[in-house]
Amino acid sequence: MDYKAKYEQWCQDPIFDKETKAELSAIAGDEKEIEDRFYKDLSFGTGGLRGVIGAGTNRMNVYTVTKATQGLANYIKKQGGEDKGVAIAFDSRHMSVEFSEKAALCLNPNGIKTYRFETLRPTPELSFALRELHCIAGIVVTASHNPPEYNGYKVYWEDGAQITAPKDKEIIAEVNAVTDFASIKMMDRAEAEEKGLFHVIGKEIDDRYMEELKKLVLSPDVIKEMADSLKIVYTPLHGTGNLPVRRVLKELGFTQVQVVPEQELPDGDFPTVSYPNPEDPKAFALALELAKKTDADLVLATDPDADRLGIYAKDSKTGNYMPFTGNMSGLLIAEYELSTRKETGRLPKDGALVTTIVSSNMAEAIGKEYGIDVIEVLTGFKYIGEQIKFFEQDHSHTFLFGYEESYGCLVGTHARDKDAVVAVMALCEAAAYYKKQGLTLWDQMLKIYEKYGYYKETLVSVTMKGVDGAEKIQSILKQMRENPLKQIGNYKVLAVRDYDADTRLDMETGKVTATGLPKSNVLYYELEHDAWCCVRPSGTEPKVKFYMGVKEEGLTQAEHALEGLKEAMTKIVQ
Repeated sequence: MDYKAKYEQWCQDPIFDKETKAELSAIAGDEKEIEDRFYKDLSFGTGGLRGVIGAGTNRMNVYTVTKATQGLANYIKKQGGEDKGVAIAFDSRHMSVEFSEKAALCLNPNGIKTYRFETLRPTPELSFALRELHCIAGIVVTASHNPPEYNGYKVYWEDGAQITAPKDKEIIAEVNAVTDFASIKMMDRAEAEEKGLFHVIGKEIDDRYMEELKKLVLSPDVIKEMADSLKIVYTPLHGTGNLPVRRVLKELGFTQVQVVPEQELPDGDFPTVSYPNPEDPKAFALALELAKKTDADLVLATDPDADRLGIYAKDSKTGNYMPFTGNMSGLLIAEYELSTRKETGRLPKDGALVTTIVSSNMAEAIGKEYGIDVIEVLTGFKYIGEQIKFFEQDHSHTFLFGYEESYGCLVGTHARDKDAVVAVMALCEAAAYYKKQGLTLWDQMLKIYEKYGYYKETLVSVTMKGVDGAEKIQSILKQMRENPLKQIGNYKVLAVRDYDADTRLDMETGKVTATGLPKSNVLYYELEHDAWCCVRPSGTEPKVKFYMGVKEEGLTQAEHALEGLKEAMTKIVQ
């Protein structure tokens, strides 16, 4: 069926509600818009759904959400997991309440119990909740840090991590097998509650989550000593972080916490920011204003579903607030956690730091310093969460810390996804520890650079929307595979890893070995002098991403080298 026929079907079929038909009627005659909405089904990828809210097969709406849910239900039934149930959480975005409830009421008539949070909650708390409740799966309705017009739907399995191979492909197959919207089962909420299928959760899970977080504190005495003097500014960016972040900081004893009032309350329009992403400096504008007024030590921002954390910290020499990349904040927490554990005799011999192939190479240096293994996984925190499961199964390592460059990390194993709430807690603890020594977090970051070398990283994302964009992205990867690069800017290419082919080609010897990681459409270039580049299409957005990193003797040299590498890489793909 072509896109025009699908459009007509949605306009006429009685299964679609009048609001949907009215929305579609309003675009009659706009061929480009109709094509974009119907040229494909919104793909249920390895993490779930993500797309623009609206009517159509290529949009986020109650029909595409329940289609995905029916596929998930069919898979759960084949696993015999009906009684275990599914935990469901949602964020502050438009339609999150509706999508999460519809998902529950699709699972229920399939005989599957659901445990849906009463109000919005962070993604990491969903990861915690499904394990706490011994559920077979979990769903979070969120588009993370995307613009307001987006929403999404992420699926977790019983280990608490987002679905990975082979379950991801198996669930995708079940979702794709649902071809008729009329086959989707639905139930009235009152009936579902009466039959004991629809359960509401809230405070009891919040309390248990907080208990587990507070167990992770390494220096309670330092917090007690410094809590009244450490000044913190925090913004939840209109998302889910407000209550849990404030609660954990309050219960630990931090008294000087100011929340940006304009961004405190949940709002799916995200009215004070163009893009609710703590990676974007513009998202910090109001928080930095408040920080300057109150002479804050650090400034924190979490994204709408509170799994990512961005920070600024004061430079004691200039008084300026300095931004941290995701690599920097992750490495600072890692250094604090590992050094404190070593000082207090709590560093296990089988400890592991887990990171991704596109994160900073400094992780290797830190791991070597503390005698722990550093394990690299593919991009995506689900692979870090998966490693915890593997450690529990084979008893090979004790998980200490996991982080990725995209502003996500995890201390502890209470969740199996990145957790901005625990990251706030760990950073504030670290800030108290270093303030006692007369250092800000920025001062400490400079000390880390002095200790291990000046590692700098960046990311360039190129958006390529629509049918042509998807083809262009694949063309770029194809060209780079067919013509392996031997030089990128000033750097000689030492080896090329093709994770799709599971090969590592040594450019000097011609020797080919396996990468040892699952297949993924990713190219990675090992460069001389501990520099590197990586190319991968985004799994959630119409983008191709170019990651790169360098190591130099000083901060200015590292920034200069990185800019040169960025320019060289950009020229190659144009």
